[in-house]
This record gives sequence, structure tokens and C-alpha cells, in this order.
Amino acid sequence: MSFQVAYIPIGVGTYHMESAQAQFEQSAAMLRSIAGEVACPEKILLTTADLTAYLDGLDPDVIILQNITFANGAYASEVAKRFSCPILLWTIREPVIDGTRLRLNSLTGAYSAANAITAFRGPGKFEYVFGAPGEDEVVAEVTAVIRAARVKKALASLKLSAIGHTPQGFGFGRALDAEIMSTFGVTLESIEARELIEKAKSYTVEECAGELAEAKAAVVGLENTPEKNVNDFARLYKAYKSYIQDNGIGAISSRCWPDFFTSFGTPVCTVLSLLNANGIASSCEADVYGALSMYIGTQLTGRPTFFGDPVSMDEKEGTVTFWHCGMAACNLARKDTGAVVGVHPNRKIGPVMDFGCQACGGVTLFRVGRKSDGTFRFFIAEGAALDKPKQFCGTSIVVKTDTDAKKVVYDTVKDGWEPHYVVVYDKVANELEKLGRMFGAEICRM
Repeated sequence: MSFQVAYIPIGVGTYHMESAQAQFEQSAAMLRSIAGEVACPEKILLTTADLTAYLDGLDPDVIILQNITFANGAYASEVAKRFSCPILLWTIREPVIDGTRLRLNSLTGAYSAANAITAFRGPGKFEYVFGAPGEDEVVAEVTAVIRAARVKKALASLKLSAIGHTPQGFGFGRALDAEIMSTFGVTLESIEARELIEKAKSYTVEECAGELAEAKAAVVGLENTPEKNVNDFARLYKAYKSYIQDNGIGAISSRCWPDFFTSFGTPVCTVLSLLNANGIASSCEADVYGALSMYIGTQLTGRPTFFGDPVSMDEKEGTVTFWHCGMAACNLARKDTGAVVGVHPNRKIGPVMDFGCQACGGVTLFRVGRKSDGTFRFFIAEGAALDKPKQFCGTSIVVKTDTDAKKVVYDTVKDGWEPHYVVVYDKVANELEKLGRMFGAEICRM
């Protein structure tokens, strides 16, 4: 899937062109160091004719619009008229202040450009950064915008499958296919859980030897699970894998209880754990927006995310514990224990995952939330995953939040947030905030 970063440096030739040229060359080099391939003109675009000729050859997924010198609003208007992709407006710091001429006047140009973009898109519909090429903040902001735009493009080609319906009282996880497509570009496919259960029942043990070998290599203690449950797990894993591969599925939200206990006799938890470890974002309790949140986190980091409920708070320690019955990715398990297999804490049937998760110096709590009026919001908070053992039967992670943990809990409860959250294994709040704005979501960052 090709992805185009388009660098659009604009200006006029009446300013100090030696300074402008130096900024142009440094900016292009910086962008290439961040994004690799970048669409870049051979020279600064000093007239609207130069601009339109350059724009004719672009198909951008994100635009870096830079006032190298002052340029009037006609330049930005031409860009905004042609393209709907995300825009980062970049103002160059004045290179010299010595009581003589104004070399670039980039900042005034930014006001003209911002005014024009706002006329086309509305307030706040673009990103902005001020500074010289190579400054830490500039590099961080440009990198975050490009990373967010990559995820936005990936979502446009994502096929997310809802396997079964949410249980009674879990309606917060349901999604309408037209709504999720119109907002995020995601294609939502639906299938009944019983279809995969029946498919699983049709496999012989011999046909599932590969899946069983994969599981034994990834988890600890599977031999302690009754043989029938081990074989049924392998059948179910093969059914899920085959469905995902045959239909080009990139993420799933799966029903879990009560069907897989009552109709199949074996939980789906470890199936979801292995899928998450293999890069298929997989939520349980049929939470579609939970799966979407997981997919976004995985796209940003290249690692699986933790999905679970906030179940405990320690005000003195400043931590919130997140837990679920046993579907965390097996490669998130603590190294000293490995991905231990146990039984479901309520149903007492296995195999499910039963471990504490790895520590990490920087994590992000995240949730794509749907409000009662049908609009969306992003919950974002950063912290650290502490070096803690398993807190309860199932899988758990203890997060020390950068913001006061009590405030995090109180505010999310009082503001009516959903009870499922994702823990992303990196600090990606800046990227998530920018991605949310690209989709017009309300940003709730703590």
C-alpha cells in the first residue's frame, strides 16, 4: 500500500533567498530522514503557477505545507481546494534577528495560510508547528503527523469482523457498518459465532496439528488442560485463522460468553491471545470499538496491545489495574513466568491465559468512544506499566498514570466512558491526538 508524504514549500522571491534555500534543503533532508520517500519539488514554489504545476503530479496522503517565506492565502487555498488529506502547516523560525531586513517573514505567511485552510475546512482542521528544521519539537510533531496519517490510510483498507453479537448490557461495543465506514473508512463484516463453532467441530484432530504445535510453542502449561479442551481449542483456532485468512480480515471483535462455554465447551480466550500475538487485533465480548482501538495501537507500535477492564485503583501508588478473563497476547506475558495457561475464573474451563503482563516505561491508555449522540471521542492518557505479578486469575497489567490515577478513574466514570480500554506499549498520545482530529473526534487527553 503506497503512502505519499507531500512536501509543499511556498514563498515569494522578494525575500532573502539564500536563507530560504538553506531552509528548503534542510527541511527536505529532515522529512526524508523521518518518512523515507517524500514527494519534493526541485525548488521552492515561488509563484502560484509553480505551485499548480507541482500539485498536478501529487496524490498525497498527508501534506507538509511550509511557508519558507511569506506567501499570500492564494497558495494555501489552491492546496485546500484540491486535497482533503491531513495538512501540517509548518512555520520557519526567522533565521537572523539583527536589526536589518526581515529574511523570511514565514510566521505572517502562516496566518494567511491558516486563514485560507480554515475557510475551506473549518476551525482546527489542520496541524501546526513552528520552528527550524531539526529542532526537537519540529521533528516530533512532523513525525507524529506522518505516523497518524499512515494509520488513517491503513484504516481505510481495514476489514474488521464482528464475530457474534455483544452480550446483554454490553451494547457500547456494537457498531453500525455505515457509521464506522463513514467515520473511519473501516469495512465492518459480520458473522455469527455459531458458524465458526460449527466449522471448528468439522475438523479432525489431525487437521489441527499445526495449530496445536504453534500453541505449545507459545504458551506454558497447556499439557495441564484436559485433552478434549486442548483439541477443541486447536479446532477453534484453526476455524478462526482460516476465516481471517480467507476473508482478508485485519481485526476482529469476538463474542465469548456464554456461547463458547455452553455450545462448544471450550473458551475462545486463548484463540484471541494467539491472534493478538500474530498481529490480528482481537477483542472479546464482541466490542467492535475496542478492536478498532487495539488495531490503531498495534499500527502505531508494531506490538500487540492489552485489552481489558479497569478493575482496581491504588490512590497512594497512583495506579490503575486493567484485567480480563484471559485473552491477552501471549507475547505480552512477563518473561519470568511466560504465557501461563489456566482456567476461566468464572467458568473454571480452560485453556485461557493466566499471567501478569510485562513492565514498560511508557504506555498509553486509549479508547475510541462512541457518544450517545453518535459522535466519537478519543480517550488518551499516558503512564508506565509496572513490574507487577498477576493481580487476579486471568491476565492483568498495572499502570501508573502520569495524571493522578484517582482523577483518571473519577473523570472517566463521571463522563460515561465505556468499561473496556486498551493499553498501548509505547507513549503515542501525540499521534493518537492528531489521528482523532483527522477524524473529527473529540479529544479527551489526561
